[in-house]
Amino acid sequence: MRIWDIHPGYLNRQSLLGEHRELHGILSILIHGKKGYSKHPETKRWAGFLWALKIRHEFLVAEMRLRNFNHKSYVKVNSAFKKWPEIYIDSPSAQFNLLKQKYQNKEEGRIPLPKNEQELWSQHKYSILARNPNLYKEIGPLVAKKEIGFEQLALILVENLRIIPDEKNIKNALQHMWGHIAKYSSIDKHLVNKMPLDQLLREIQKCTLKFKEPYLLLSTALSELSVWIENKDLN
Repeated sequence: MRIWDIHPGYLNRQSLLGEHRELHGILSILIHGKKGYSKHPETKRWAGFLWALKIRHEFLVAEMRLRNFNHKSYVKVNSAFKKWPEIYIDSPSAQFNLLKQKYQNKEEGRIPLPKNEQELWSQHKYSILARNPNLYKEIGPLVAKKEIGFEQLALILVENLRIIPDEKNIKNALQHMWGHIAKYSSIDKHLVNKMPLDQLLREIQKCTLKFKEPYLLLSTALSELSVWIENKDLN
């Protein structure tokens, strides 16, 4: 049983659907008192963090929908405690190593497992821009100058993707992303600034998948930003 902390875009089909199934199992234990794996370290880790577990569920669902997987099992939790577990079963960098071992001679996820800090950063940069533009400006030079290691960077990225992005920064990130697919889009560039965020993201997703835009195809933001745009009640 495992709930990953790294973005679900790195999970292959089997791992993605497997985590979704196990997350529902943990919720059943925590909400309905079912025994099952009640003493499992993963179950204990999420006890008291139902809101965060729901957010992880929505991240999984957003990735599933992007890959055109069916989803019909919804999660409803009543929790005003908007915090995440502070402990990890394995650190984020260790989780990447586990997946590298797991996926030897097997398919990977939508996002290839990063080989270095540069790849890891390029995959996450628009998710960070949507949350903290100042951090976005700081990390780029650190990565370019090799002044930050993989382990530290992976932890920073995972913890920042847990932050609720505000609408202004989401819009800024989407406009940067739109620049990658503008040549494929039928939408006039002068209208982009006025488009509802959900419509703009759908256009970005559609063009990225249809024309296989290489940069955005490997972006965490391509799926996860929809969680905050489409579920404003989570904020």
